[in-house]
Amino acid sequence: MLSDIVEFLACPLCGADLALTERTLRCPSRHSFDIARQGYASLLPGDAHTGTADTAEMVRARDSFLGAGHFAPAADLLARRVSDVRGRCVLDAGAGTGYYLGAVLDRLPDAVGLALDLSKYAARRAARAHARAGAAVADLWRPLPVRSGSVDAVINVFAPRNAPEFHRVLRPAGVLHVVAPTTRHLGSLVEPLGLLSVDEEKTERMESALGGHFEATSREQLETEVSLDRGDVLTLVGMGPSAHHIPAGELAERVEKLPDPVRVTLSFAFTAFRPLRQGG
Repeated sequence: MLSDIVEFLACPLCGADLALTERTLRCPSRHSFDIARQGYASLLPGDAHTGTADTAEMVRARDSFLGAGHFAPAADLLARRVSDVRGRCVLDAGAGTGYYLGAVLDRLPDAVGLALDLSKYAARRAARAHARAGAAVADLWRPLPVRSGSVDAVINVFAPRNAPEFHRVLRPAGVLHVVAPTTRHLGSLVEPLGLLSVDEEKTERMESALGGHFEATSREQLETEVSLDRGDVLTLVGMGPSAHHIPAGELAERVEKLPDPVRVTLSFAFTAFRPLRQGG
């Protein structure tokens, strides 16, 4: 709930602390942000653009696919890697439905979770992902509506990474946990369905982008194989970035040509980063 995480929030317009009233979040400068009936708040500035946000259809697909347990091994491993957090707040940057944040909080009984996502449809789901989680709509490429040095861990799963802002909101002893697809992820589907592929230099580019703010401290890979029917495949593609690029009718035609069921590789790279001192 927002009441659990309001102490970690900051006004997106002036950076001041936010306080919770009955149906709004308000700062001392009287900037106010309404709380939707679904329990989340929009902390976007007025000139924000949400054209790249997940659509309602994408969020429904993600909720369905993740709810079926296909990515449960990845959620379990992430939760284990974050389970040594000592502190109160876990920030899920690019939270989607809050699936991974919920798994992490299940292993941290004394922690609360803040889910940020650009999609209001995702925030609606994330707001009820866990009893100790609160959700807000926010743009990861802008200053995050989070107080400086207030967060004990940031998790970032298949989402954009804003190194300066992640560094700012983390406590000095905090940890950034990034989960990204490897080049083998969904390998058997990429060519026949025309999906977006993973750059072979993605890991190097990610660490370079985070460099100057973070240093990698541990790396781990997880790879599993699942058997999916054609309906599962449509749902899987519909929840990811390829859903923005392939017309639904064309995708359905391609999926019809696949074996039923089809074996699909799920491959994840987990990297933990510690924040560097400013300037080094």
